[in-house]
Amino acid sequence: MKKIIKTVQAPAPIGPYNQAVLSGNTLYTSGQIAIDPQTNELVIDDLEKETNLVMQNLKAVLEAADMNFENVIKTSIFISDMNNFQQINKVYATYFNEETAPARETVEVANLPKFVNVEISAIAVK
Repeated sequence: MKKIIKTVQAPAPIGPYNQAVLSGNTLYTSGQIAIDPQTNELVIDDLEKETNLVMQNLKAVLEAADMNFENVIKTSIFISDMNNFQQINKVYATYFNEETAPARETVEVANLPKFVNVEISAIAVK
């Protein structure tokens, strides 16, 4: 059985998908990009601010499922330019305890929704 997770603290879906789906004790989040949920505006002029907003949006989705970053077991990071990896990783690292950080992959892609620089999704378990 699946439960749809929704929060106004993260951007609303812009297509036929949900912010996250809880199946049993496992949460699968959709990829988050840097849309400010209060203004619905993209924040892509500063890579660190963009990455921080992506992580804040992901945090809001986790919290809507009564979870936090300690529950995350896997993340997927999609970036438009691997040369941006260091800056993105610097911000990403502030959200996790290095000793209990999740597994992850980081993939450079040709393009991302709304031409953003970074998109991150997660799998978390209660």
